[in-house]
Amino acid sequence: MSESKDYYSTLGVEKNANADEIKKAYRKLAMQYHPDRNPDNKEAEQKFKTISEAYAVLSDPEKRQKYDTYGSAAFDGNGGGFNAGDFDFGDLGDIFSNFFGGGFSSSRGRKRNSARPGNDLRHNLTITLEEAAVGVEKEITYNRTEVCSTCNGTGGKPGTKENTCTKCNGTGEIKEIARSMFGQFVNINTCSSCNGKGKVPETKCNKCSGSGLHKVKVTKKVKIPAGIDSEQRLRIPGFGEAGENGGGYGDLYIFVYVSQHDIFERHDNDIVCEIPISFATAALGGDIKVPTIDGETKIKIPTGTQTGKIFRLKDMGIPNVRGYGKGDQLVKIVIEVPTNLSSKQKEILKTFDETLKEDNNSIMQKFSNNWSNFKEKIKK
Repeated sequence: MSESKDYYSTLGVEKNANADEIKKAYRKLAMQYHPDRNPDNKEAEQKFKTISEAYAVLSDPEKRQKYDTYGSAAFDGNGGGFNAGDFDFGDLGDIFSNFFGGGFSSSRGRKRNSARPGNDLRHNLTITLEEAAVGVEKEITYNRTEVCSTCNGTGGKPGTKENTCTKCNGTGEIKEIARSMFGQFVNINTCSSCNGKGKVPETKCNKCSGSGLHKVKVTKKVKIPAGIDSEQRLRIPGFGEAGENGGGYGDLYIFVYVSQHDIFERHDNDIVCEIPISFATAALGGDIKVPTIDGETKIKIPTGTQTGKIFRLKDMGIPNVRGYGKGDQLVKIVIEVPTNLSSKQKEILKTFDETLKEDNNSIMQKFSNNWSNFKEKIKK
């Protein structure tokens, strides 16, 4: 006697699941394990058969009632196993017609000679930070498929007629039927003789060799908006590949990449730069020149400025790509330590350092006293 099968567990549903829940669970699993999606995968093929068997039972109210009463033994034709003749696979064909063009036990499907839109294309474009800040017009060159200008996409030599394709009888598709215990699987492929058109020209076009399409090099000017950032894309409708059988052109997508700058770093719409200043300028203060996207500007360094201090230049960053204001420029101060000092410079610094030691000694003495007091408190 064969082992009882748990059809509910197979589909991952509860025993009280309604018809919609069962159908939804089956659709999900069938999409995952369908042979067309798992070629030469025996494990997936067996899984697909198992879930199809479970659905064939649970989707039919009468068979489901028998299963709930007697288990899978109710469908044992000869003391065990699944008898495909007991089941109607019409509903399964309806399900697969939505996903695979009627590939499962169904002869329905989208005609291959219908108009199909062309594929989209991608083009990578690198620009500078300055170009991203102000916007720029770039000329790009790429290859795409276009409708043949000689035959206007018919594939035939101008002035000649078209005949019905004898290989597909004008359908534009070739069907291969495979039968199994679960019904029939229909594999539909585009006819290689007419390329899905259903007709073949009496005399092929010399330019496109009968395909109706040909590759061309396209040069186009593209406007890059101010404020665009790396990995953002622009869509140009109708500049992708040509469609088949009169279908429209696909779109062209420009993926923009902003090159690294020698001075500036971009953070969203703000730009950051580090500006080195001398110790004397940091200590005494003064005006310094600062580079910006728009040119040079001056900022005032207050007396006693420390390294790492950041100054914000309002509205001197990158504009918002949608036109809503601008970012800021952040100037980070870095104090340079002089090297290769002359003897005179060293003497001046030593004298200066001596004047600082008095303040430093006072600070250290204060710290020492506080530390001593702290240790005394711990002892108590």
